[in-house]
Amino acid sequence: MPIESGSCASARQAKQKRKSHSLSIRRTNSSEQERAGLQRDMLEGQDSKLPSAVRNTLLELFGQIEREFENLYIENLELRREIDTLNERLAGEGQTVDGAELSKGQLKTKASHSTSQLSQKLKTTYKASTSKIVSSFKTTTSRAICQLVKEYVGHRDGIWDVSVAKTQPVVLGTASADHTALLWSIETGKCLVKYVGHVGSVNSIKFHPTEQVALTASGDQTAHIWRYIVQLPTPQPTADCNVSNQLAATKLIAQQFHQMQRHSFPFILHVFSLHLQQVSGEDEVEISDKDEPDGDGDGSSDCPTVRAPLTSLKSHQGVVIAADWLVGGKQAVTASWDRTANLYDVETSELVHSLTGHDQELTHCCTHPTQRLVVTSSRDTTFRLWDFRDPSIHSVNVFQGHTE
Repeated sequence: MPIESGSCASARQAKQKRKSHSLSIRRTNSSEQERAGLQRDMLEGQDSKLPSAVRNTLLELFGQIEREFENLYIENLELRREIDTLNERLAGEGQTVDGAELSKGQLKTKASHSTSQLSQKLKTTYKASTSKIVSSFKTTTSRAICQLVKEYVGHRDGIWDVSVAKTQPVVLGTASADHTALLWSIETGKCLVKYVGHVGSVNSIKFHPTEQVALTASGDQTAHIWRYIVQLPTPQPTADCNVSNQLAATKLIAQQFHQMQRHSFPFILHVFSLHLQQVSGEDEVEISDKDEPDGDGDGSSDCPTVRAPLTSLKSHQGVVIAADWLVGGKQAVTASWDRTANLYDVETSELVHSLTGHDQELTHCCTHPTQRLVVTSSRDTTFRLWDFRDPSIHSVNVFQGHTE
């Protein structure tokens, strides 16, 4: 008569145990209706202000929750017994199997339903993600030490835009709601030139790519092109920093200021950098027209003034919120609250193209540094890319995805 092997015996025992558990589950389900009736009888004897329909619904929901927990509990017990059975079978071979190993094998599906292992996975994931976030904060804090480099005081209302000249001499330009645009010495913080040609808020300032010429957009529905004359001595390099690092950092700062909210009102322009030392020096400015001091003591009271533009770009019927030079500086583009963007010839001030298509006010325009490409953004939740590389035609691509 053949002798039953140990593995077959253990498998038969596990099968019998699973059968007994299935019978217990069926017995539990058969008694659910009786148990629900007892619970209803108990609640009927209690003083409750809930309507009977609401009470019956709650009883049914609680019963379903209880059944779910019972099923999870029974499944967990069955899983543990199967682990013990496998450990007994492998004990003679000096091997053991724990829950983690079985979760990778045949019992992975059942283990995923276990509440204990699910909670463990959640804890592990939470700890890992939290540690990554904390480490990123620690790394950033250890490397970035911010300090005030220079304070530029002179505007009397909110500053809408900041820009840096692309050619020598490198100066800082600011556009303000006080109807002026100011040019500053980056090293000393001294006002070099004040432009007072606009009769509305100056919303944008951009420098010509090759000349000492600035382009400003204003709430007076115009954009002005005006010339400035600035001569700065070459500052002496110090042991801690050099001029190139100073200028590169300042350009980066100006780019960050471009993202400033246009409805905030900073009355003093603060410039920050990382580990940047101040370079001292005196500035010499040669310009004929001088602004009369008003006795307020601000930095722009004795600043040389430019009162009239070289060219005034007029064709918008609303606030001109932004303007920029196309590559080469022979054309300029403006964006307005009248829902259009206009492309002008700088020499003749003539309107070359009127870019229509936005459904609401434009909020910004920007040009490519080396290609004849223009981007406009609008309150209609879209931005558009205008292509003027082919002189005969111009195409537009509409980008959608934002909801505000």
